[in-house]
Amino acid sequence: MNISMNAVTRRTAMRRTLFLSGGLSLPLPITLRASGFEPFSFIVVSDTHLGRKDNDQAERQWRKTVADLARADGDLVIHLGDVVDGGREEQYAIYLEERAKIGKPVHEIPGNHDPPDLFARHIRPEIDTFLDHKGVRFVLLNNSRTDSHDGFFTESQLGWLDQLLTDAAESGLRILLCIHVPVHPNRHPDRGWFVKPEHGQEKFYEVLDAHHGQVAGVFHGHFHNGIRGWDDRAPAHEVCFPSALYNGKRNLMEQGAPGYNLEEFRPCFTRVTIGTDAIELVCHPIGESEPSESKLWKLVSQLK
Repeated sequence: MNISMNAVTRRTAMRRTLFLSGGLSLPLPITLRASGFEPFSFIVVSDTHLGRKDNDQAERQWRKTVADLARADGDLVIHLGDVVDGGREEQYAIYLEERAKIGKPVHEIPGNHDPPDLFARHIRPEIDTFLDHKGVRFVLLNNSRTDSHDGFFTESQLGWLDQLLTDAAESGLRILLCIHVPVHPNRHPDRGWFVKPEHGQEKFYEVLDAHHGQVAGVFHGHFHNGIRGWDDRAPAHEVCFPSALYNGKRNLMEQGAPGYNLEEFRPCFTRVTIGTDAIELVCHPIGESEPSESKLWKLVSQLK
């Protein structure tokens, strides 16, 4: 499958177009275009929350999700956090037993419901890590805490990230950053959960600016709002992915919230295809045989 896992200790006018099969076309920014790049697909799942409300509803939903993921086309699976709910340790064994049935490599990051010590014990000892696959470096970085809905970066994490991006540039790799809590400011009518300036937001964006044009996307979970994103940090797409357990509509677009919110709020996983000039995101409602109609996002981009 040409997947390599590496663990390390802590370092143009843009345009994007959104295509919906219903005919809507919106201006959005650009990611990266590369000649000789081999397109591939992977799967993003998030916020499974096993043990939520101390019943088996989330477990049953995870079993359905696993069955879908096993059938889905994709080289690997990225889980964007909140594997279990409220740090319920006994749920990790249930999660892992089902995960083994997916038949693809699965790579998780913690969410604010996943205490780092339990995540390291049950999921992966190296919490912050990366993997290289077919010309893309996936950086998995924990920016959540169990005592807050906000996000946090440490100086050592940002130094490690800066070094990873420098090394990736020398190897000609595109970058996808996988974190749980959005960095982008969002206030009412949004949830208001993000990395505040005093918690590393400005320094994170300084790192992205220093590597402008190299980062294709910053992927998050956490919001339970379907696909939610912002387009003002081009060429890096900041995208929140839907929960596989539950999502809610907050009428963000109707209220004039910045960015975009895909009109699909059923529990979903997302198939992501990295092409030579585009990233395509397709929502797959859990338990449905077909992807959500009229819900194809094509994030078109060009190398600086």
